[in-house]
Amino acid sequence: MTILSPERTPEQIAEEEAGGRMSFFEHLVELRKRIVNSLIGIGIGAAIGILVSKRFINFITEPMQKALIANHLEGNLYYTHPAGYVSLWINLGIYMGVAMAMPWVLYQIWKFVAPGLYQHERGAAASFIISSMFLFLCGISFGYFIMLPQILNFLVGFASGGPIKPLIDIDQYFSLILMILLGLGVIFELPVLIFILSVFGIVTPKFLLKNFRYAMLIITVSAAILTPTPDAQTMLIFMVPMVGLYFIGVIVSYVVVRRKRARALAGGGAN
Repeated sequence: MTILSPERTPEQIAEEEAGGRMSFFEHLVELRKRIVNSLIGIGIGAAIGILVSKRFINFITEPMQKALIANHLEGNLYYTHPAGYVSLWINLGIYMGVAMAMPWVLYQIWKFVAPGLYQHERGAAASFIISSMFLFLCGISFGYFIMLPQILNFLVGFASGGPIKPLIDIDQYFSLILMILLGLGVIFELPVLIFILSVFGIVTPKFLLKNFRYAMLIITVSAAILTPTPDAQTMLIFMVPMVGLYFIGVIVSYVVVRRKRARALAGGGAN
């Protein structure tokens, strides 16, 4: 006979047991709803971003100007198409809008994942959103303040002193920093990904530590692809935080697994 815990009502127990029971069609309907809501949020964020993005153009061009001046070159960037500056303004606004809408998008992702979780796990929505945004912003900050100066100084200084001078196109520069900043922002979400996989029992701390050599191979390949310079120093700077994030993920997985086992033992003791 089951003895009910005084902290949980029969309704709460029933809700936990029925937490993840959705048909395949219901999952598709829910997925469509969350995608539509996310797109609406991104659209609103993009409209706001376009309105304010012109004020941030100097901010994104500053690392390139500093690299040019540090190598005794003219610190100007150019656009080669009549609509180049307007295109930069709009594109920057769209990406800023996506960043502003990210908490809403993450909330929609959590609402899609939540039906597959127990009641006590669903209460982590705020922590999930805050942690995801914090790590994403940490990735962008790491890219802007640490990676970009290293990469740009190497690229500009590589031909310094020769007869060939750089003429930096603003569109190509924007594509470069976009790849670096967004790539690092996504990579810094690794602990959140490990958290979700651990909640669903897909990975465990033991599994992560046992397969670290494969993770290291993936990290090395990712660093080689995302780092636009061939020097080992920049690649190592890129790899160090990725390795650190992996071990943070191991700790997160350990905490999740430990809590799940504690709740399982507590549930078994109530029978």
